Amino acid sequence: MQINRLFEIVYILLDKKNITARELAKRFEVSVRTIYRDIDTLSSAGIPIYASQGKGGGIALLDDYILNKSVLSENEQNEILFALQGLTVTRNPETDKVLAKLSSLFNKKNKINWIEVDLSPWGSNKNQRGQFAVLKDAILNRQVIEFEYFNTSGEKSSRKVEPVRLSFKVNAWYLHGFCLSKKAYRTFKVSRMSGIRVTQEFFVERLPEELPEAAQEQKSQKWIEVRLKISPHGAYRVFDEFDEKEVTKNQDDSFTVATSLPESKWLTSYILSFGADVEVLAPQYIREMIQNKLEEMIGKYKNKR
Repeated sequence: MQINRLFEIVYILLDKKNITARELAKRFEVSVRTIYRDIDTLSSAGIPIYASQGKGGGIALLDDYILNKSVLSENEQNEILFALQGLTVTRNPETDKVLAKLSSLFNKKNKINWIEVDLSPWGSNKNQRGQFAVLKDAILNRQVIEFEYFNTSGEKSSRKVEPVRLSFKVNAWYLHGFCLSKKAYRTFKVSRMSGIRVTQEFFVERLPEELPEAAQEQKSQKWIEVRLKISPHGAYRVFDEFDEKEVTKNQDDSFTVATSLPESKWLTSYILSFGADVEVLAPQYIREMIQNKLEEMIGKYKNKR
């Protein structure tokens, strides 16, 4: 990629001070003409680079040129390094190379390990990082994948999908793609995917407008207004999962939460995940639904040894 080659050229010149176009062309396996085009690009971007002819000539930077002072401010350097560090989750070797070179150029080697991105839940043995790498490569190479999938009802099915995009939402990764089994676009929660296999079958990218956007995907989803009372023991989740504007603190240190949640089987499981720390105040039918579910659960433990 040209952008990586341009970074490499500047890095070499800062280190070696002078090099010929032929040497650069050999190093990058491109033509000398391409190298001179790169020099023009760098010059147009404000990099003080020049070429001289004759004995001892070559391509060089001005002697007093320092990249970190001439081009980017301290904050801009940090933002670039921080962004690249976050992108290392993609396991793209080019990202690691650029990160190492820029941290060296900016003299900030001590700042490249400021963050670690791990896609697996706490206490989980499931290798979601490995899954992410496989899916990323399949998307970039446009290869069809096959996997086993568990839906929200716990039903297992085999899927064959043209992967299009990975997205992170509400603490989980999702894969968007065209399901060849269903002949339609579908969204799959990565944690429910297993046995992911990349096939040797390639696909042609479909028109962008054929891929449903998140807003369109959620359009059919019914959302309802829910009021919850959460005890002080559940405070740690209140501000993790709800907007501050939706939360009211009560005199007894409990919290009343007024929010919108999707009406689905997930809603019951979500509310029950708070255990005894939550009470549904409204709507009434959700309150009754939780009550019925609790009675069903209690019934399983009665009169059993």
